[in-house]
Amino acid sequence: MPRYPGNSGQVLGTQVLRSGTSVGANYREASRARSKAEFIAKVGDCLKEAEETQYWLELLVDEKFVAGDKLAGLLDETNQLIAIFGTILKKAKNV
Repeated sequence: MPRYPGNSGQVLGTQVLRSGTSVGANYREASRARSKAEFIAKVGDCLKEAEETQYWLELLVDEKFVAGDKLAGLLDETNQLIAIFGTILKKAKNV
């Protein structure tokens, strides 16, 4: 297990904040897309950022910066968002 120097928990938390808020910003852009291609690209960005958020949350737990039970709800919501964006992308590409 890698160890992180100094305020590594804060660094990982900042990464969660950045990728997590990016999901919402990209979804807003997707909802205002001017074309199907732009919509698909922005929803793809949502999916990518949700998956990145999942990674950072899992790392916070794996490295024991945060107890798993404290992040279980956020991880569940992240998994749900990943499934939702995946479904939206699949349907948008097939229309």
